[in-house]
Amino acid sequence: MNYEEAMEFLRNLTKFGFNFGLGRIEELLKRLGDPHRKLRVIHVGGTNGKGSTVAMIASILQAGGYKTGVFTSPHLHSYCERYRINGVEITGEAIAKLLNRLRPHLEDMVEEGFEHPTEFEVSTALAFAYFLEQQVDFLVLEVGLGGAIDSTNVVTPLVSVITNVAMDHMDYLGNSIREIATIKSGIIKEGVPVVTAADYEDALEVIRRTSREKGCELVEVGRDVTWNPVRGSAEGQEFEVTTPSKTYRGLFISLAGQHQVINAATAIAVIEALERYKYSFPEEAVIDGLARTSWPARLEMVSSSPRVLLDGAHNLHGSLSLKKALTEVFSYRNLILVFGMLGDKERERVVAELAPLAKTVIVTKPNSPRAGDWERIADEVARYVPDVHLIENIRQAVEKGMSLAGPEDLVCVTGSLYMVAEAREMFL
Repeated sequence: MNYEEAMEFLRNLTKFGFNFGLGRIEELLKRLGDPHRKLRVIHVGGTNGKGSTVAMIASILQAGGYKTGVFTSPHLHSYCERYRINGVEITGEAIAKLLNRLRPHLEDMVEEGFEHPTEFEVSTALAFAYFLEQQVDFLVLEVGLGGAIDSTNVVTPLVSVITNVAMDHMDYLGNSIREIATIKSGIIKEGVPVVTAADYEDALEVIRRTSREKGCELVEVGRDVTWNPVRGSAEGQEFEVTTPSKTYRGLFISLAGQHQVINAATAIAVIEALERYKYSFPEEAVIDGLARTSWPARLEMVSSSPRVLLDGAHNLHGSLSLKKALTEVFSYRNLILVFGMLGDKERERVVAELAPLAKTVIVTKPNSPRAGDWERIADEVARYVPDVHLIENIRQAVEKGMSLAGPEDLVCVTGSLYMVAEAREMFL
């Protein structure tokens, strides 16, 4: 297979959908020599902020002189984005080579009566094989969905991280914070230190109990690790973070929004947790690593005339962070909202938070089979905003928003990450 054929092969695997359980991935990895057992892993789960936190941890590790692998999902523009070493994406040629290596094992599994691994299971196995082959010092590994039976949960990491817990993917994870926290706490392993920035008490109770039962040291961001904002703007934020051992001053991130400061505090707590394994990180590595962190499509300004802001606020928790940023960080005369969200999200509640901020809302269709009855969102938006447009094509929806914007207005494109990614391609 070449790269194009490899991508087609992976797309065909999506027919297996979400098929939870660790049996298939464990069998596949066993046939590959269990590469996941030979890697030093930081495992990052949670509802929101996983990607940003992964990026911050990885950037600090790299600044500390370590060869650092990162596996995240989904990607924005290219499948290669999912696999990075020191910020450099895997090549298409390398993906094709690895899939050629994996494919006979997949065929053998089916012949021997095993279920065929899903697309994400194959992607995860590919990640472990690649990062071991490249001999990374650390792998910062993002959970795909949930935790307990996510295919990444075959690892025994150096640190387990749960950024936060909120209502999302209820069809798969449960209908309460406590149920979702139970699933996400499945990444907590015996004796492995845990870092969390969860703020709902129901979630914290579950994480605390699980950590206690498994003999894990638990660090809570917001209690054990605190932050203090110094100054902030749409261009970035300066802040301080205090841990049980020290205070880090003069910290800066180019990412907007208070939630990113919390993610940074979480990353610092993870770095300090690694010190129990005799790794050392000078304060300069923390400062430099955070300053160099970038994470696209999260409060990302992609145009200045007119101003266009992208944010993949794909659920209610994310929309609340976006609302806070729109009211506290960004200034504008009129807000023009380009909005498209998947059908399995809390769309009505998200609309209730964001639509009242806007003068005009343009509803569009995410490029996903899960878009559902996307047109119905316009009826919900009309309860809060009289000027509502319905434009199915994402590019045309963004162009319409830009055409309506005056020099002091702000166009905010938000909702499904699939939709935001397609919009972002217009500005590359």
